[in-house]
Amino acid sequence: MLISENFCIKPFTTFGVEVRAQQFIVVSSIGDLQDLFKEGFLKTEPRMVLGRGSNVLFTDHYEGLILSCQIRGKEIVEENDDYVLLKVNSGEYWPGLVDEIVEKGLGGMENLCLIPGKVGAAPIQNIGAYGAEIKDVIESVEAFDMTTGTGKIFTKKECDFGYRSSIFKTKEKGRYFIVNVIFRLSKKPKLNLAYAPLKEIFQGRKEEEITIKEVSETIKKIRNKKIPDPDSLKNAGSFFKNPVVKKKTADKLRQQYKDMPYYPQTGNKVKLAAGWLIEQCGWKGKRIGDVGVYDKQALILVNYDNASGKDILQFSKKINASVIKKFGIHLEREVIVI
Repeated sequence: MLISENFCIKPFTTFGVEVRAQQFIVVSSIGDLQDLFKEGFLKTEPRMVLGRGSNVLFTDHYEGLILSCQIRGKEIVEENDDYVLLKVNSGEYWPGLVDEIVEKGLGGMENLCLIPGKVGAAPIQNIGAYGAEIKDVIESVEAFDMTTGTGKIFTKKECDFGYRSSIFKTKEKGRYFIVNVIFRLSKKPKLNLAYAPLKEIFQGRKEEEITIKEVSETIKKIRNKKIPDPDSLKNAGSFFKNPVVKKKTADKLRQQYKDMPYYPQTGNKVKLAAGWLIEQCGWKGKRIGDVGVYDKQALILVNYDNASGKDILQFSKKINASVIKKFGIHLEREVIVI
């Protein structure tokens, strides 16, 4: 367990802003968490857990404790002819895990390749892409309660998953350190080709002839065309969530904007494409100082050089204001602002 003071966390976030944490502790085991609890470190306020930092924006120095998740390892806990239950510790890197699982021919994660971050963040955010969400393959989540020093296992239902959300992001925000996740992976994969470009690419082919590796590699190509690698261009992926609105609101907008993407949801709701809304407001490829909107995907805000977190936040507020003015729709941030 490594404890540092006044620690620069720039390398631990994909936005790469220059900020420091008052205390920074590397956590490599459950034992570390138990020791930290006994020694009173976990009483520090504010306090947060940081994985890869791929979905967070720091707007100032963090005057508190950051716990860096570095718990590694994975193991099969159950297996039969139909599925594998794989326990993966929270510090494992997500893209590498997905690649490994796809190579073994196990289905369920192939649509979620190349999402930057660590396993521990996956259930918090209920990460999703290309028609799939991580909740679809989660069996359970084990977490350490930082207020009581005890462990707890959450069933899938208890995680209360929603669109880019879970109990760990809402009701129990900041209380738990996720230790591991058990995934149910299929030995008889059922492909998810609902995403329009995927459906188009594989059109005319029988599903049983398509492998999960083909799906994964296709998604990687699609993703690489739209989303920059944060190691070469600093970003945190999609900055805003796709808004879900009442059907009558969406229908009214579609009368005016015939080509507006339109995705019916349950409960008489419609999901709209935030990237399309932003692009219609003229932001795609626009840059102000060191902050800009990626020229291949309007949902991506990028730090071109030395933008501060405040610069990026103010830029995002200007985008939101223009979408509200043009469409009457408020965009909710997907990125967590600290």
